[in-house]
Amino acid sequence: MPLPGVPLEKLGFLTIGLFDEADPGAGHETTLRVIELGEQLGFDSAWLRNRHLQYGISSPVAVLAAATQRTSRIELGTAVIPLGWENPLRLAEDLATVDVLSRGRLNPGVSVGPPMHWDDVQGALYPDTADVEDFSYERVSRLLRLVEGAPASTFAGREGVVEEWSDRVQPHSPGLRSRLWYGGGSERSARWAGEQGLNLLTSSVVKAEGDAVDFAAIQAAQIQAFRSAHPAGEMARASQGLVVIPTDSASAEQRAKYAAYVEARTPRTRQPQGPQRLLFAVDLLGASEQIAERLYADAAFREVREVVFALPFSFEAEDYEQILTDMAEKLGPALGWAPAA
Repeated sequence: MPLPGVPLEKLGFLTIGLFDEADPGAGHETTLRVIELGEQLGFDSAWLRNRHLQYGISSPVAVLAAATQRTSRIELGTAVIPLGWENPLRLAEDLATVDVLSRGRLNPGVSVGPPMHWDDVQGALYPDTADVEDFSYERVSRLLRLVEGAPASTFAGREGVVEEWSDRVQPHSPGLRSRLWYGGGSERSARWAGEQGLNLLTSSVVKAEGDAVDFAAIQAAQIQAFRSAHPAGEMARASQGLVVIPTDSASAEQRAKYAAYVEARTPRTRQPQGPQRLLFAVDLLGASEQIAERLYADAAFREVREVVFALPFSFEAEDYEQILTDMAEKLGPALGWAPAA
């Protein structure tokens, strides 16, 4: 558990990959370059967020397939793929393919629940089956079974002269199951992820259950519940995903922009939001030494050995370069982390 003197083991980052609708290629290229920069700086992992029907990456698995050919070491993750949009069998094929291309570096993160704006998209997404689609944990369980190699067909063997059929997903990537993550924001989901032997992705959003409104305490309790249910116990992997913006090498203009961004987002952190009572973490902005002090005081940070810090969504490429460079060269070392060779 990271405390002063105990090194943080893994440092990763998350990006949304925004693009201009009139020129989407440029934004996707910027995202790939950010991942390449992350590898050069020694980050342990780079993660993509999923955005359907928005101007952010809608197909992170496809983008990570490209990233496998432009990197050689850094782990590549999704945080997270909402399975309500996916067919688990087809997704299992895509994930295994990208894992093979990456030589075992893929870390898929998934979540469940109805797609956002369900009433608006169900006619296009599931025109014939919307009323019977299952958006429960069973959708994750189906994916897990298929990734593990459970039968996907009742037929296997040769057909005709050359066609060979498998009864399980191909390609099969044996290590992929151990690198699957669940994105949970409630104690129930964290405990369920532990029971399934998954890894746990936490983010800057939790569900305020009961009267609790202390974000860090709620998140710490969720991580503890996850490990108590996981076969690996205290060794089970959990990561924290706060929005972190170090300003060590930022220009005056960048610092002003970052401060305005954080100020605009801060009101939502003061009390639970909406019928689900979602509670948002405060963005961490400032010099790396100051951010490190705030993290060491964070109860949830003290429960993890690795982090996936989220990059702000709406910044420019040069801003991401500055933030990532300061994370790797200033904040990481302040937390005892050392870049990968």
